[in-house]
Amino acid sequence: MKRAFQKLKNIYHLLVAVVANVYYGFPSRSIKVIGITGTDGKTTTSALLHHIISKSGKKSSVLTTVSAKIGKETFDTGFHVTTPNSIQVQRFLRKAVDADDEYFIMETTSHALDQNRVFGVKYLYGVMTNISHEHLQYHVTMKDYLLTKCRLLNQSETAVINADDNSFEALKSHINSGKVVLTYGLINKADYNLDVSTVLDFPVAKFNKYNYLAAYTVAVKLGLSKNEIISAMKSFKMPEGRMEIVYSNEFSVIVDFAHTPASIREALTAVREMYGGGRLIHVFSAAAFRDDLKRPIMGRESGKVADLVILTEEDYRTEDPVKIAQGIAVGLEEEGFKSENANSFGDKNNKYTIIIDRYDAIKKAISIAKPKDVILLTGKGHERSLNRNGKEYPWSEVSNVKNIIMHSDV
Repeated sequence: MKRAFQKLKNIYHLLVAVVANVYYGFPSRSIKVIGITGTDGKTTTSALLHHIISKSGKKSSVLTTVSAKIGKETFDTGFHVTTPNSIQVQRFLRKAVDADDEYFIMETTSHALDQNRVFGVKYLYGVMTNISHEHLQYHVTMKDYLLTKCRLLNQSETAVINADDNSFEALKSHINSGKVVLTYGLINKADYNLDVSTVLDFPVAKFNKYNYLAAYTVAVKLGLSKNEIISAMKSFKMPEGRMEIVYSNEFSVIVDFAHTPASIREALTAVREMYGGGRLIHVFSAAAFRDDLKRPIMGRESGKVADLVILTEEDYRTEDPVKIAQGIAVGLEEEGFKSENANSFGDKNNKYTIIIDRYDAIKKAISIAKPKDVILLTGKGHERSLNRNGKEYPWSEVSNVKNIIMHSDV
């Protein structure tokens, strides 16, 4: 019933998109649009590709979760939506065309594709980073989720897909016959398989290697040389809230946007590899009305790598945040974790506690941190608000961490 109603709404969104295309003069026909989709890695891949193109001397605009950089202007792209509505999309495209930009790089979500927010956009390249368990409260099944994502590939002149991802074979079978398909990967046979960690001056986490390789693949096809691309990669700074080291002294605090089982696993694994000397304290939760089934899976992924876990809030909207935390705790307990009172929490490994107020949860994590420990905060990343009881409240993960540390005895 819910999906049937959504399909009716999508007809309305389609009409709005048609009007927006006409009103702004079909701007995507006058600029080379590159769409980036996937469960994880969209923001990093988009920002990196924009950086590479810009460093080559070509003019480029980019629309990501973090912000929109159109010409010489920067815009806030909102609270919790990756791809804006069709009117905003066409307006940003028009601004980029008017700024004489040659390229427009855009994160493109499954919601945007399903709701016709990007209807009429002419994509030169459609890039798929990966597909894993996410948004099933909306798409219901993984097949529907994959098919929706696949729309971007079929809407593009050239599809670029990850040969190492579990979705690879299924994607290939649903891409239109005759479509130009480029592949990238580190393990399986692919058109592009450069391990960027061998040519850069710094270590790159496994999950980011794929983001770098996706951007590299498109950049090569745009005519940039390998030397140009590698040089640009060396000067690239990760987007705000992506594996961002906020504090690094006797212990470390890292903020990351990871909010899916796969991205949580990758973030925790990367942190464990980078900081192997102390305990790994994980602070996180799950957003409300965003696929209940993934909560215990998130708990299992955390329990496999973290030493201590604090379950807290993350945009619980009108859902009970304690219930959300308890859903995650099921997975933690499957990995051998035991619940402990917040007052006594912090000395023994394989323990979790629930502190719903996110500020207090972070404060607790910092208070129990010992030398060489690392605290990983996932779920909020760059976001500027926290939804409590259906109302948006100002929130900055990085600023709050800095404030707590400034007023503590560390």
